[in-house]
Amino acid sequence: MRNSVFETIIGILVVGIAGGFLFFALNSTESGGGTGQYKVSARFDSVIGIERGSDVRMAGVKVGSVSELDFDAKRDEALLRLSIRDDIELRDDANARISQDGLLGGAYVSINPGGGFDTIAADGTGEISDTQGSVDLLTLFAQFANQQESE
Repeated sequence: MRNSVFETIIGILVVGIAGGFLFFALNSTESGGGTGQYKVSARFDSVIGIERGSDVRMAGVKVGSVSELDFDAKRDEALLRLSIRDDIELRDDANARISQDGLLGGAYVSINPGGGFDTIAADGTGEISDTQGSVDLLTLFAQFANQQESE
């Protein structure tokens, strides 16, 4: 009888600690579209390595995340919806590109804020029009190897 009471207490303790971790995890992650953020669209020809939740960075600092990833069949482009912090102003000449953390690192969206006079609309209708898609390193290496063989 004494063993079952001890095991019950340990079980309750384990479930309580797991619940605490779950609570912490849910409250510490940034969800796209939460308070203090606005959405901006950007279209790319290639978004290899990008997924929902990928970082959006300016000068190497995280300022948002990718909240939606879709394919625009009319324009044959990937359409990203980016959630950007409210305190970040993007100019109408801002540009975005897909960058890599390194050879084996993850991909993220890098934004150069631009220097124009007008800002991109922060009401969810704004779009970054100057974009550069990701470079597939395997294809790049294959092209380099083929070029070396032909010489």
